[in-house]
Amino acid sequence: MYLKPSRGQLKYWAGLGHGKIRRREGRFLAEGDKVVREALRSGREIDAFLFRRDRDASRFPDMAEKTVYELTGAEWKKISQDKESEGIAALMPVPRFRSAADISPERETRLLLLHRVANPANLGAILRSAHWFGIKTVLLSEGSVDLTHPKVIRASMGSVFHLDLIEQVDFMEILPEIRKHYRLFSTVTRGDLPPRPWGDTPSAVLLGNESHGLPEALLSMTDEPWCIPRTGDADSLSLPQAAAVILYEWTKGQEGPSYMSFRIPPEAGEES
Repeated sequence: MYLKPSRGQLKYWAGLGHGKIRRREGRFLAEGDKVVREALRSGREIDAFLFRRDRDASRFPDMAEKTVYELTGAEWKKISQDKESEGIAALMPVPRFRSAADISPERETRLLLLHRVANPANLGAILRSAHWFGIKTVLLSEGSVDLTHPKVIRASMGSVFHLDLIEQVDFMEILPEIRKHYRLFSTVTRGDLPPRPWGDTPSAVLLGNESHGLPEALLSMTDEPWCIPRTGDADSLSLPQAAAVILYEWTKGQEGPSYMSFRIPPEAGEES
C-alpha cells in the first residue's frame, strides 16, 4: 500500500533542491534508478522512497520495508531536480561526516584531496572514479560544492554512498599533519613528472579547482608535483578526465576486486 503525499510534503521535498534548506532540514533526495540501488546497497539510512505512478515499484523489493509515496506525473515535476527523471528517489538524512583529525595511515593508505571543486557534476564524476579505483577516503576543502547537491549525487551514480567523505577541511591547517604520515602528490598543468604507481605505502593526491588549479601556498606543502603528459594537440583536460588518469596511474597494480569488469551501457554511454 503506497501513501499519497500531502501538499506540505510536496513543498518540503521540492525545497530540498536548495542547499540552504537541505542544511537546515538535514535531508536530501537521491534521484535515479542506479542512485537508489546504490543507496540501498551501501546500507545507508533511508527515510522513505518516492516514485512516479508510471514506474513499477516492484522492481525495488527492498522498498517494502520502508515508507513509500506514490506521486502523479504533475506532482513529480514539482519535486524532481532531474530534467530527464527516471521517476524514483530516496529521501535520506545528510550523513554525519568524519573529522579530518581521525585520519590514520593504518586505516586508510590512500587519500584523495579536492581543493575548491566548484562544479557539482565534476565532483560527482570524480567521486565515481575514486570509487572505481578503490579510493575509500576523500577530503574536500572549504569552499567546495555541497556533497548533497542533486548533480553531485546523480553524476556520482551512487558512488557517493560508498565513500568516506570529509568536508569543509582547512587544507592549510591539515596538510602539514598529513605529510607526517603520507607521501603527498599535487597535480599541475606544466611539469616533468608524470603520475606513477605508489604501491601500498601511505600516499595522498591533491587536485585543484577547475579554473584556478592549486594555489602556490598548497603546492609548496606537497612532496612531488605530477603532470599528465600531452601527446596530442588538445588544449586541456577537464578536471574529471585528469582525475581519472591520475587515479589510474596512482593505483595501478594495487590489490582490488576487479579492474576489467566495466561495461559501456547502450544509451549514450551512461547507466540509467
